[in-house]
Amino acid sequence: MTDFPFDRLRRWPDIEAPNLFAFDATDRLLLDTAADALHSVGAGETVMVGDRYGALTLAAAHAGVTGIRTHQDELSGERALDANAVALSITDAGAHAALDASLFRGARLVLLQLPRSLEALAEIAELIARHAEPDVTVFAGGRVKHMTHAMNDVLARYFGSVTASRAQQKSRVLIATKPEAPAGEPTWPAREFHADLNLVVCAHGAAFAGTKLDIGTRFLLEFLEQVPEVPDAIDLGCGTGILATMVARARPAMRVIASDQSAAAVASARSTALANGVAERVTVMRDDGLSSQPDASSSLVLLNPPFHVGATVHAGIAQKLFDDAARVLKPGGELWTVWNSHLGYRPALERTIGPTRQLGRNTKFTVTVSTKR
Repeated sequence: MTDFPFDRLRRWPDIEAPNLFAFDATDRLLLDTAADALHSVGAGETVMVGDRYGALTLAAAHAGVTGIRTHQDELSGERALDANAVALSITDAGAHAALDASLFRGARLVLLQLPRSLEALAEIAELIARHAEPDVTVFAGGRVKHMTHAMNDVLARYFGSVTASRAQQKSRVLIATKPEAPAGEPTWPAREFHADLNLVVCAHGAAFAGTKLDIGTRFLLEFLEQVPEVPDAIDLGCGTGILATMVARARPAMRVIASDQSAAAVASARSTALANGVAERVTVMRDDGLSSQPDASSSLVLLNPPFHVGATVHAGIAQKLFDDAARVLKPGGELWTVWNSHLGYRPALERTIGPTRQLGRNTKFTVTVSTKR
């Protein structure tokens, strides 16, 4: 893979900045470690999981691998891969696929960028063990600083053999073979009942916070009774759909859109809305921010913005979501935001949306309401 032009890859439409990159040493190490397998695999027998901006898929296609199935949790990653494929004239690499049984049927080779979440890794490993070919080999790579022995343990639950490569350029690859499908029903999505909210939360492995309520969302829910009686709302970056479900339940006349670019979040939110009896009024969409929503179309947007881009702390993602909310809100519409107080988002909200008032503040979080000018 040494002749593949990694330096031509871009992150667009994801955040681009001097300290954010479209590939890393793990991509290179995965491809080098799996080189023999990539050269011997048949058409349609290769699966890529977690290929953030297309480095794995496009480099493998460049080397002659065909019929690649690729799963990327983030929609921006899919769009980046497609844009990079056009730029490099590699437009027949394969197809995007959901994280389900069909992704792994017939697979004999899986290249995986290790997720940070052990639950995400467990869901992927279980699906491979249940549905891939008996002779499948999994090459799972990551940056050494983000890897733990628990990742080996997770893989060992589903594979008879798990070994590790030597570290190179601060990356390492785990190699898993001899899949052992677990007995019983599939584990995912997981479910948990929260008695204090009378709420069932459903979550796939890669969904942020899993079946728990993250403390920012819990703080925002303290102000639920003050949410205005408007006909429509958007839960932007909906995660497992807790805000969308709770608002829909509190405001029976309201139609709610739950939007997230994460495939795991969208699947989780859809299950959460269904489990709590509001699926008819909650429309769940996979979207890059609010790119599919018309200008000045919404009365209310709810947002608990992330402050990481991958493993990097970066304010760009929050500003992108503020910009989207500003475009989509009707004049006089409101953006309800909960944010880590130390991030000091209020000036950005004032500048981007309009007059901003504080609803509440605790030791970690601030809840604000910004009114669209």
